[in-house]
Amino acid sequence: MSTLTGADLTAICTDLHAHPELAFAEHRTAGIVADRLGDRGYAVHRGIGGTGVVGVLANGDGPTVLLRADMDGLPVTERTGLPYASQETGTMHACGHDVHVTCLLGAAAALAARRGEWSGTLQVLFQPAEEVGAGARAMVEDGLYERVGTPDVVLGQHVMPFPVGTVNLTPGPAMAAADSLRVTLHGRGGHGSSPESTVDPVLLAAAVVQRLQGVVSREVGIAEKAVVTVGSIRAGTQANIIPDRAELLVNVRTFDEGVRERVLAAVHRIVDAEAVASGAPRPPEYEQIAGFGVLVNEPEASHRTGAALGDVLTAHGDAIRRAGGAPAVVAMPPIAGSEDVGELAAAAGAPLVYWHVGGADPALFAGVDPASLAGMGSLPAGVAPNHSPEFAPVLDPTLDLGVALLVGAATAWLD
Repeated sequence: MSTLTGADLTAICTDLHAHPELAFAEHRTAGIVADRLGDRGYAVHRGIGGTGVVGVLANGDGPTVLLRADMDGLPVTERTGLPYASQETGTMHACGHDVHVTCLLGAAAALAARRGEWSGTLQVLFQPAEEVGAGARAMVEDGLYERVGTPDVVLGQHVMPFPVGTVNLTPGPAMAAADSLRVTLHGRGGHGSSPESTVDPVLLAAAVVQRLQGVVSREVGIAEKAVVTVGSIRAGTQANIIPDRAELLVNVRTFDEGVRERVLAAVHRIVDAEAVASGAPRPPEYEQIAGFGVLVNEPEASHRTGAALGDVLTAHGDAIRRAGGAPAVVAMPPIAGSEDVGELAAAAGAPLVYWHVGGADPALFAGVDPASLAGMGSLPAGVAPNHSPEFAPVLDPTLDLGVALLVGAATAWLD
């Protein structure tokens, strides 16, 4: 049984990139995954948590290792100009999940072909709906581990706009908790010529947005970390009508549970107080639309896995240098982005190790030491971050390297 060649991986990735699917709608992607796993001898479990797929390869006694990739795209209109750009209007793989699926399919094929070299049980999990923070939970609640067995370790990776050849593995808290809220502010609508007869929710929304910016600057200590973002304001239909409601989408990111609770309480306090100050006829309404916990890499497991990742980079050093990069395993400060893979590990009672793989052209980082990077906020000019309509990882040698890293990490745990 053969492994997937570089050309095979490129064909899979470009096809997935051209056909992205939003959260819980990854039907085409899940079908491709299931078919390819079946061809490699995996026991295939479909439809877990909606569109989730897990392949299980039992290969004698030994540990059970879970490798995870997410499948969903984003509601972003692509502007990369790639020949394989998205064919789905308003939907794009702007966070590299097409790369993740491709690399895990490549690793699944490689480990199946090399089953004489290891023993244990391999689980390859393709998760829906990571972008909305609901896919991992949906799979667990749908009886994931009752169906496929409980792993001894959960491993995964994410492509990032770091130079090709750079791997970031941060022991301990590595990615932020994130809470997304829909806040509805109630006013009293009327004619734009007579604002005195109304309660203007647009003015109320503006006051809320302004005041929320003081939470981090005045209520979070200098040694603590938090971000509060209002990503959307929706209100009204035309210039001379004062509407009766406004809607805010608020995102909170933190690295500590105590800070998380305090910041969320401050958001509620400020919104409620501004509504009272404006004379709102009804209290604000809150709906949590997404939630991620802090991603914590178990330190001892991270050390064990990191050594294997370093060996992989050394083995692929020539290919990395030909691409203009330099092999390096670094430990960046915790990244403010969020991930729900930790829910898979928590439900299993297993250690988690999750690392970031550089997928950007190293030429864009001339004179930049990868160890000095501190996440997407420190990227050089011209490097598009995740979720950008211009996000486009370099496929060669990122795909081959991503496959090798997953294989190396898995074999560090399998007997």
